[in-house]
Amino acid sequence: MFNFFKRMKTIVGSELNAMLDKAEDPVKMLDQFMREMGEEIQEVEGAVAKQIANEKILKRKFDDAQALVNKRQSQAEKAIVAGEDELAKRALEEKKDYEKQVLLLQESYEQAKNDTTVLKNKLDEMKKEYQEMNLKKDTLKARAESAKTRTKINRNMSSIGGDASRRGFNRMEEKVLRFEAEAETSEDLSSQSRTLDDEFKKFDSSIDEELSELKRAMGKE
Repeated sequence: MFNFFKRMKTIVGSELNAMLDKAEDPVKMLDQFMREMGEEIQEVEGAVAKQIANEKILKRKFDDAQALVNKRQSQAEKAIVAGEDELAKRALEEKKDYEKQVLLLQESYEQAKNDTTVLKNKLDEMKKEYQEMNLKKDTLKARAESAKTRTKINRNMSSIGGDASRRGFNRMEEKVLRFEAEAETSEDLSSQSRTLDDEFKKFDSSIDEELSELKRAMGKE
């Protein structure tokens, strides 16, 4: 279980590029990894709780056995004082049996206590690593989103200058030039269609102006 958590830590540290290569969504995958790690922590917390409960049970049994050893020792002493040697022997025999139990229970209790300490340390380490990876996850998610945005912008920019866009732009430019040429042609045709009288009108207008100027100079207006 703990090895799996360590493996997940390694994956989070190097998975971003691999996920991008596989066209996976890094943001969703990182969230998934963190959920799995959170579930691993919950499992270890459950195991630690069970181990602590087991340690307490063994400790209570050890204490009870030790209390019976002390009790039989006290009873044997009382029996000797009362002159009851047989009763004292029976107390001492049971004391010896309880001492054996004490040794076994003490060994089991010490082992359980050590196991509890190991699991607690691993759980603390897992939680610390989880917090570190959670912070790193936010950074990786921001980097992934930034990379996706840059890629999208670059693709849009590259499409602006694409062949289709360029051909369309050139076609519109040619249409504008054609409109301008048609307008110039229409002006030329309009000019050519004027009558001879129209052409001479400009001279008549000029003579009238010259006559008016002459009258003004002679004071005849």
